[in-house]
Amino acid sequence: MFDNLSEKLQRVFKNLRGEGKLSAENMEGALREIRMALLEADVNFRVVKQLIENIKLKAMGEEVLTALSPSQQVIKIVHEELVKILGSHESKLRFANEPPSVFLIVGLQGSGKTTSTGKLARWLGKNGHRPMMVSVDVYRPAAREQLRVIAAELKEAIYEGAGGEKDPLELAKGARRESANSGRDVLLVDTAGRLHIDDELMSELQQLKEQLKPVEILFVADAMTGQDAVKSADEFHKRLGITGVILTKMDGDARGGAALSIRHVTGQPLKFVGIGEKFDALEAFHPDRAANRILGMGDILSFIEKAEQAIDKKQAVEMQRKLITNDFTLEDFRDQLRQIRKLGPLGSLLDMMPKVGILKDLKDVKVDDGEINRVVAIIDSMTPHERDNHMIINGSRRRRIAKGSGTSVQEVNQLLKQYAQARKVMKSFSGGFLGKKFGKMKMPPGFPFGDMPGR
Repeated sequence: MFDNLSEKLQRVFKNLRGEGKLSAENMEGALREIRMALLEADVNFRVVKQLIENIKLKAMGEEVLTALSPSQQVIKIVHEELVKILGSHESKLRFANEPPSVFLIVGLQGSGKTTSTGKLARWLGKNGHRPMMVSVDVYRPAAREQLRVIAAELKEAIYEGAGGEKDPLELAKGARRESANSGRDVLLVDTAGRLHIDDELMSELQQLKEQLKPVEILFVADAMTGQDAVKSADEFHKRLGITGVILTKMDGDARGGAALSIRHVTGQPLKFVGIGEKFDALEAFHPDRAANRILGMGDILSFIEKAEQAIDKKQAVEMQRKLITNDFTLEDFRDQLRQIRKLGPLGSLLDMMPKVGILKDLKDVKVDDGEINRVVAIIDSMTPHERDNHMIINGSRRRRIAKGSGTSVQEVNQLLKQYAQARKVMKSFSGGFLGKKFGKMKMPPGFPFGDMPGR
């Protein structure tokens, strides 16, 4: 996300660093380029105007122009203003004093409401809540069935009502009663959508709002539609009073215009972003972390949080021991890959890395998530004895492994070669000075994903 904007802004800052001294003239040029970068990223023109005015007011001051590192001062100012536009701080979900807390999920047809309802149920479940879902979309064919399938896959509660129930208000009432009786503390109401905003849709949503008294009305928007998503969010807010936004498909939006515009235009916060198709691909939105990504600083905190959730700490400590003693087998390698796979798409992980120093070329890396699956399939096709001792894998065994994994002998050879090289490198470390030092060190519980500076 934000790739195009990030690249253009970094180019502006690089040009500023090339200047011996900042002046009103070259600052005006930089501001023009920042304005163009924001407009090309499909940021709302009113947001761009406000942002540039704020940056100019601070950046053209005497303190910045005469500073020892003026370009760094400008970056700091841009960062502060981006955070302000994005919302200053994370906007957390609100909950009712007396459960169940009702969340109304609204939006246009095709924006991803039903999938987002499932993702939010998963997120709530992982964060100590007991959600229940209900679909009151009685118009779209198979809408309620879609949510039922999602609930079954997630193993989360769903209220389906009586077989022939066709009244959205009665369905919602029954769901709230059932969630209260069964000890569910959050009720997610997946509402009907339309291809466009009309009075009939709004009337139904307003009736649901009056009846259910929701603590959250979350508007779901497709980030790929850019300013259309912002306009729809604004219209829904004027007519319904939304409390927050979930932006879907953020992983496919290289511009980021909707994310940068939505809070300023609607006055309501961006609460979650969808970053993939899987049900755990929903992240709470942090304005400061988003600003870091836009400016190429990465998002290490989000990476650490993902790692802490996905990595088995006992396994990590045992893996540390095996690395130090050079007792790292192909089975261990496979287990590590499976752990990495739990972190989500590799592209989104690389997106969290700062684009500076030795990591500055990460933006050009083409990631193939299928490669992990192929390597795991190759190792799975080996016998336990082969995984424990790769030296016994001769030509006939390689052909059998290739056939069993649906890969080629060349791919099997490449994996074994890389594994042998890695073992050689580890052996040189474990047997030398660093190995002795590491052996005496007390590693963090989550090694190799332990606490990092600033955590």
